[in-house]
Amino acid sequence: MESTNKPGINEIADRIVNAIMEHRLPPGIKLAEEKLASAFGVSRTKIRQALTRLAKDGLVRLTPNRGAFVASPTVQEALDLFAVRRLLEPEVIRNTVERAGKAEIDRLNQHLKLEAEARARQDRRAIIKLSGEFHMLLAEVSGNSFISKMMAELCPLTCLIIALYDSPQTPACPEDEHSKIVEAITAKDSDKAIELMLHHLNHVEKELNLGGHSKPDIDWDQMFG
Repeated sequence: MESTNKPGINEIADRIVNAIMEHRLPPGIKLAEEKLASAFGVSRTKIRQALTRLAKDGLVRLTPNRGAFVASPTVQEALDLFAVRRLLEPEVIRNTVERAGKAEIDRLNQHLKLEAEARARQDRRAIIKLSGEFHMLLAEVSGNSFISKMMAELCPLTCLIIALYDSPQTPACPEDEHSKIVEAITAKDSDKAIELMLHHLNHVEKELNLGGHSKPDIDWDQMFG
């Protein structure tokens, strides 16, 4: 019987998502149940339930007789994802400009501070994760729970696509683009903020390439133990 301090299904799933967003788990890597169960100190059944949850979000692909793998989006899927984000995020901006007060602007600026600190210490994994979380925070601040839920699924998938198709030397997000978006939101300039957001998404997409990355050896116990 597992002790009460063992991680639950949601915590396991969230930690795997974080590892994906930080590029510690690359696209296509096999998520072996026995290794994950050992690393988390839980049963394989609980691991299987967490992986099934992630499969519903598109982050994990379950293959009969082969197991679970981190999703490896195709080039077309990458293009489709950015097309969807270009439709959604202008609405996020409009709602954020309309609804954001001082407290919400403070939250956005605090997040920008975390991004700046990650850049200062050249922590690429933290930069990638925080860049995705910036867009998720905007969706949360916008007040539309349906869009917020969609962005919570799209942003980790975007990190997967960046992991698969970007160049290691390329910044996950250009340094000042998030701050310019927040400045426009603070000024209640919806048109400018939308223009900046679309430019930002186009910029990130154009940095992608088809080179991909090799799959590193994973120390599961060190990652999740």
